[in-house]
Amino acid sequence: MTTTIRLSSAMVQDAQLFGKIYHRSAPKQIEFWSRIGKIAEENPDMSYDDIRSILFALEEEKRGDVEEFKFSS
Repeated sequence: MTTTIRLSSAMVQDAQLFGKIYHRSAPKQIEFWSRIGKIAEENPDMSYDDIRSILFALEEEKRGDVEEFKFSS
């Protein structure tokens, strides 16, 4: 579902800048920030780096880019 929302010019400009850095469109950058913010609110004890690492690992798993971890005995 697509919805039109009003955002400040500063927010859009920031999204354009960060989007260029991370190869995302401005709307995709805002979606990314929104996703991070939602996860952070739901998990206040997690740092940004923890959240980013988990999201990265989930994407690796989707791609099948994982290997089994073997504990040493």
